[in-house]
Amino acid sequence: MRTMRSWFRDTTGGLPTTFWYLWSGTLINRLGSFVLVFLAIYLTQERGFSASQAGLVIGLWGVGGAFGTTAGGTLADRWGRRPTLLTAHVGAAAMMLALGLARDLWAVALGALLLGMFAEAARPAFGAMMIDVVPAKDRLRAFSLNYWAINLGFACAAVLAGLAAQANYLLLFVVDAATMLITALIIFSKVPETRQVGPATATKAAPRGALRTILTDRVYLGFVALNLFAALVFLQHISMLPIAMGDDGLSPATYGSVIALNGILIVVGQLFVPRLIRGRSRSHVLALASVVMGVGFGLTAFAGTAWFYGLTVLIWTVGEMLNSPSNSTLIAELSPAELRGRYQGVFSLSWQIAGASAPILGGLVREHAGNDTLWYGCAALGLLTAVAHLVSGPARERRAAELRRSGEALAPVTATRAPQPAEA
Repeated sequence: MRTMRSWFRDTTGGLPTTFWYLWSGTLINRLGSFVLVFLAIYLTQERGFSASQAGLVIGLWGVGGAFGTTAGGTLADRWGRRPTLLTAHVGAAAMMLALGLARDLWAVALGALLLGMFAEAARPAFGAMMIDVVPAKDRLRAFSLNYWAINLGFACAAVLAGLAAQANYLLLFVVDAATMLITALIIFSKVPETRQVGPATATKAAPRGALRTILTDRVYLGFVALNLFAALVFLQHISMLPIAMGDDGLSPATYGSVIALNGILIVVGQLFVPRLIRGRSRSHVLALASVVMGVGFGLTAFAGTAWFYGLTVLIWTVGEMLNSPSNSTLIAELSPAELRGRYQGVFSLSWQIAGASAPILGGLVREHAGNDTLWYGCAALGLLTAVAHLVSGPARERRAAELRRSGEALAPVTATRAPQPAEA
C-alpha cells in the first residue's frame, strides 16, 4: 500500500493548479466525444450515404481542422491561449448542433468542415498552455496524465455512444455540444492567460518571419511528417474500421464496445508508461510504437469476429500508448518559447491532413483494391515510419539539446495576468 501511495504521489504530485483545471476540462469534453467515433456509422446507416461519401465528409472535417489548427496556433501566440480556447469551444458547440440537424449531403459536409475548423483550433492553444504552466521536468508526467484523461473519457463515451445511437442519433450531437460548453465554462472561470509576456520576450511576442522560421526548420518538419504517416494508419480506426466491422455483420454497439478497449487499456496502463520509457531513447520508443501500431492494424485483415477485432485494437493501442508521451515531450523541446502556439499548430496540422486524407484514401483503397490490401498497407507504412524514426532521431535530440542550452524552449513561463504570481 505504501508503494502504491508513493507511486501515486510521484505520478500526480507537484503539478500546477492550472494544469488540473485543464485536465478536468479535457476529461469532461472527452466524456461527450460521441460524434466522431460514430460519424462513419451515422452517415452510412442513418443518412444512407455511401462509404466514399462518408469518407468525404470525414475528410472535410480534417480539412476544416487544418485551417483551424493553423489559425489557432497563430491566435494562441498573438491573441492569447485563453481567448483562443474559449472561442474554439463555443464555436465548436454551435457547429456540433448544426451538424446534427443537417440532412442534405452538402449541409452535412459544410457542417463537418466548420466543426473541424472550430474544434481543432483549440489544439495548439491547449498544447501551448500545457507547456507554459508545467515545468520541463514534469512534462512527461503531465502529458501522460492528460492522455490518460482523454482515453478515460473516450472509453466511457464509446460505450455510451453505442447505446445512445440505438435510441436517437441526435442525442450524440447534443451531449457532445454540452460538454464543449462546460469545458469553455471551466476555462472562463478558472484558467488564467499563460502566454509569456515580459522583458525576456517583449520583443519576441509576435516575431516577424515566424512561418519562414518553421518552414526552414527541417528537423521539426521531418518529425511532423513522420507523425503524419503514423496518423494515416491510426485514424483508420475511426473511418474504415467501423465499416469493416459492419460488413462482417457486427452492430454499432459492438463496434463501440470493441473500440472502448482502446480507452480501457490506456486508462489501466498509461500512467505506468512514463516510468517504463524514462531514460530510454525517444527515437527507439517511437520506432517501436510505429511497429506495434502497424502490426495491430495489419492483423485487422484477418479479423471477422468481435473478439479478433478486439485483439487487434489492444495491440495497436500499446503502440499508441508508447507514441503519445514521447511525441508530446519532443514537441515541447523542439518549440522556441515565443513560437509555441505556431509550432503546436504545425504539429496539429499533420493530424488534420491525416484526418482529411485517411478516410478518403482508406475508402478508395478499400473499394478498388480490397479490405485486406488496406490493412496490409497500414502494416507496411508502420514499418517504414519506424525505420525513419531510427534514422532521424539523433538530429532531433541534437536540436533539443541546442534549444535547452539557449534557454529558448524550456525557459520558465509566467502568467501575464498581473498582479497574479507565476503558476509554474
